[in-house]
Amino acid sequence: MKKKLFILLLILGILIFTSFGKCAPEKEISIGMAVEFMDHAACAYISQDKGWFEEEGLNFTSYESYVTGMALASALARGDIQVAYICLVPAINVYANAKVPIKIVAGTHKYGYGLVVNPEKIKSVKDLEKPGIRLGCVREGGAVDVLLHKTIDRYNLDEKKILNNIQRMNPPKQVLAIKTGQLDAVFLPEQWATMAEDFGFKMLLVSQEIWPEMQGSVLVVKEELIREHPEVVEKLVKISQKATDWINQHPQEATEIVARQLQEAGGSLFPVEIADIATRVEITPEVLLRSMNRLEYTTDIDPAVVQEAIDYVTQLGYIRSSFKAEDILDLSFIKP
Repeated sequence: MKKKLFILLLILGILIFTSFGKCAPEKEISIGMAVEFMDHAACAYISQDKGWFEEEGLNFTSYESYVTGMALASALARGDIQVAYICLVPAINVYANAKVPIKIVAGTHKYGYGLVVNPEKIKSVKDLEKPGIRLGCVREGGAVDVLLHKTIDRYNLDEKKILNNIQRMNPPKQVLAIKTGQLDAVFLPEQWATMAEDFGFKMLLVSQEIWPEMQGSVLVVKEELIREHPEVVEKLVKISQKATDWINQHPQEATEIVARQLQEAGGSLFPVEIADIATRVEITPEVLLRSMNRLEYTTDIDPAVVQEAIDYVTQLGYIRSSFKAEDILDLSFIKP
């Protein structure tokens, strides 16, 4: 009898323990995310708007936007940012130069950059060499700056003449400078390149023409997140794939959501350094539809294309030495 009672109590104890274990809340993981203030990060903005991160149990302790990939790269060096949607070139720079331990786990888009010009002053790419041409570009090491150098190479331009014409400023400042007649040509990322067309400028070149198969932005995570919480990384890639598919299937609605996110009431998403400028340049769904059509949204990423980018920024002297693309890639989370 005592033996039967003992067995019953033991079974009851196991059931209670198991039940308690299932009900016990999981330890909340501290995840900080950073995104570009551009339609490059459309899948992040869509996922945020649709609540897909929350559906998968991902609650971000911080959600920050940055006006350039270089500024976002600097944020990655902080301990509280574990996830970022960022242009490939700044990701390479922060990995190689700042030694931030990151992995690229998915692509987000190809292309997404362009050369926009005043058609009255510039009829061909060669006209960029003319004395007095005021050329806008982000600072050295940014994705569009690298595209500028690709343009110099591809069209056999005089590097010294081109670089002497450059005024370095961030994309929204370039757009404002176009609006006020202070620039004649600009190398810009989307959506800023398309916005420049609304002020009478013409898209002279898109990145597809300058750098075939160019990888635009990527999803990166800190290595420790893969090590300690691979299930979180798996969810991030899954959500990015879901959002990317949705963008391609619902382009009109996607542009409306991204426009709303970028022009959010009160400007809470505006990076501090452009809050004033952002109130003077409206990002409309119409502009975004044209802009997003110039990108190829896909999570697929070709290691050979990443290697080409690594080798080229090494050639430019933006990183000290080249490295294997496999060192920065972990594509095991992408589902075919």
